[in-house]
Amino acid sequence: MATLSRAARIIMVGCPGAGKGTQTARLLGHLPDIKAISSGDILRDNVARGTDIGKQASTYMSAGTLVPDSLIVKLILGSLPPQTSSYILDGFPRTRPQAEALSDAGVDVNFVVNLDVPHSVILDRIANRWVHPGSGRVYNLTYSPPKVHGKDDITGEPLVRRVDDDPETFKVRLEKYEEKTGPLIDFYRQKGVLWTVQGRTSDEIMPKLLEEVNRRFAVISK
Repeated sequence: MATLSRAARIIMVGCPGAGKGTQTARLLGHLPDIKAISSGDILRDNVARGTDIGKQASTYMSAGTLVPDSLIVKLILGSLPPQTSSYILDGFPRTRPQAEALSDAGVDVNFVVNLDVPHSVILDRIANRWVHPGSGRVYNLTYSPPKVHGKDDITGEPLVRRVDDDPETFKVRLEKYEEKTGPLIDFYRQKGVLWTVQGRTSDEIMPKLLEEVNRRFAVISK
């Protein structure tokens, strides 16, 4: 087992399909004292429990509009562990104003991982990606195919393509991502906490990520 010598407060940025979820899961497997905190889970939990903030957010969601940054920041701040804890914040911040609001509230993000994966690789992944709708399990026909073609390994139920996994649609998403996320990356670069890693596969990126985490947070084996 390995632990960190100081708290790591991490976010991962990268194009849709770059592998943020995969890298997060693998990092948690190596470092069990890091928690994953999902902004989407926080939002859904507050809506389900009918908290004051959840009710406010629900009105926007029911109307089909984005929940305002100010409300999302309140949700996140109310759910974060103490600064002495290590965690990966998933799904937030996505824009520079969100990052600035988080910083102004005293949340010290001290490691930002920017996954730089070629668009050609991402589009190939998307073209070969199939999903089990009940669980969210993801398969790729190129490097992680199901045991039986078209069937989920656990349930045997049919796999489906996500509606937005059309390559042409995804190209537009990639362009919008670059436009929206550039200022966010600049913000964390100016703070000196941005680290960009290049690679084509998660197996190529993961050793580099572990090495950098060890360099920054002095991983100690027990």
